Amino acid sequence: MKIIEVRELVIPEIKVIRYRRFTDHRGYFTETYRKSDLLNSDEVPFLKGENFFQANESFSFKGAFRGLHFQWNPYMRKLVRPVTGHLMDFALDIRKNSPTLGKIIGYDMPVNREDDYSEWIWIPPGFAHGILLLEDSLVEYLCTGEYSQGCEAGISPFAGDFDWSLCDTDIKRRFDEAIAKSEFISDKDRNGFSLSGWLADERSDNFIY
Repeated sequence: MKIIEVRELVIPEIKVIRYRRFTDHRGYFTETYRKSDLLNSDEVPFLKGENFFQANESFSFKGAFRGLHFQWNPYMRKLVRPVTGHLMDFALDIRKNSPTLGKIIGYDMPVNREDDYSEWIWIPPGFAHGILLLEDSLVEYLCTGEYSQGCEAGISPFAGDFDWSLCDTDIKRRFDEAIAKSEFISDKDRNGFSLSGWLADERSDNFIY
């Protein structure tokens, strides 16, 4: 796996890992994961000591939103990448005492087959995570914990009480437009917690900065 660049976003715990695609007249080839490069490398020190126990794949139609989800017992850290389509990734800080508590950011991840790179985004515990699909899209997740029913919850994308001040304004605009008219949001996600409702729940103490 040829890592080109690792950078942190405006909330620095959220990272983007860009890696090489090797292209020619046939198309491209890439290693999307190699344990020695991701889990034992000084290039990605935040992944040292991690292990991935579950891989998820989702297909979503254009306009779908999934999230904003989080899990504890076990905590689930995620590497997320679009395989095809166009993904916008969102992370909302739900860590009590965090300087960015209640702030949400987005990252635009379109897939172009001609590009000589692809990307993972890293979502650690303490963030409610969501994805918006601007095209029919296939998305892959690598997770450090297995799914634990009863130890997961979500913030509704319609909650309206989180802070967008750190988010790119164009990403916020596209989120608002998509959410307003989307037919592809589950009832569970639509009826999730507000941020304030979650923070008042005793289970929110699982996420402390």
